[in-house]
Amino acid sequence: MSMLTPPGMGGKYRITGDVYPRMRRPHRRRRIVLASAAAVVVLGAAGWGTLQLVDVFSGDGTKTTAGKQADCKPTPKATTAPAAAFPKPAQITVNVYNATPRSGLAKTTADELKKRGFKIGKVGNAPTAYDKKVPGAGLLLGAPAATKGAFPVLGTQLAGTTAKTDTRGTADVDLILGTAFKTLSPKATADAALVALTKPAPVVKPCR
Repeated sequence: MSMLTPPGMGGKYRITGDVYPRMRRPHRRRRIVLASAAAVVVLGAAGWGTLQLVDVFSGDGTKTTAGKQADCKPTPKATTAPAAAFPKPAQITVNVYNATPRSGLAKTTADELKKRGFKIGKVGNAPTAYDKKVPGAGLLLGAPAATKGAFPVLGTQLAGTTAKTDTRGTADVDLILGTAFKTLSPKATADAALVALTKPAPVVKPCR
């Protein structure tokens, strides 16, 4: 009889041999533990990867943007462009012609332009080609070179003028008063427009 057999028990309750059954944990609990550990590892790796992506797309991107913004700041020497070399009113000779049915406009306009510093040339009625044929406030007529010189300067004195070039070889320009003409722009307004015309234009440095 084996030492493990209780006294008085035999038959089918009798344990013989030297191999005994062992108590084992259920396999289900071991699987739960292993699955939990694997989940912790996966979550940790995912969190670390997300943190790296945030650093790449936010931290580095911010630095890059800040660097570009710093590059876009204009230097003190590059904030303005050189002003165009326009002639002064005293360097411009203006012929004043009246193309309207009203009399006396050419003389009064020429006198006012003279007070504002312009040289006055011929004064009178407009040539037949333009008499009563200028619908706007006025027409500036001169050589092609006047488009970048005398025209812009004289145009500050009368709003709503149009410009046209001809084949003349002289530097004088014509101011032909049209049917919509009433009076020259107020002197203060004309002076401000003249200052703005000769003021250097700001330069905006493009961002890349």
